[in-house]
This record gives sequence, C-alpha cells and structure tokens, in this order.
Amino acid sequence: MAQVLVNVRMDEVLKKDMEKTCQELGINMTTAFTIFAKKMSREKRIPFEVSVDPFYSECNMARIKESIAQLNEGRTVTKTMEELEALAGA
Repeated sequence: MAQVLVNVRMDEVLKKDMEKTCQELGINMTTAFTIFAKKMSREKRIPFEVSVDPFYSECNMARIKESIAQLNEGRTVTKTMEELEALAGA
C-alpha cells in the first residue's frame, strides 16, 4: 500500500506532551495517528467522546464570577457540603 504524507498543525507544548506519551507507550506519533485513523475508518466515528467541559458552562462561570466578587469585597463564601452538592445537581 502506498504511503502518503499528512501534515498536522498543533501547539508546540501539545506536540511535546504527545511525543512524551507516545514514547512512554513505545510508539511514535505517526503510529498514534495511524491507530486513530484506522479506528475512525473502521467505526465511521470519532473513537472517543467529544464533549464540552462543564466547568466552562455559562452557569458555572457566573457562579465563579460571583464568588470572586464576594472575595474581592471581603465577604467570605461559606457553603455546607449539602449546599455544594445541591449546586452540583443544579
């Protein structure tokens, strides 16, 4: 089977982290991308879940900004475990 060259642009730090992880696994980046491509081609989908981190949700960011404002105003933010669990469920 003929080989082709595929170029990928990514952040330099991400590349170094990936190279380190690949080295720990005993493979190189080409092998890692080939594994990804074969699995994606076989399954006809991205082979892992792609989702938005709930930490950055609009609701959570509003809570964080409110907490920061309270801290800046010198008010301490005190919550019981039950209150925190209720917030997590909201």
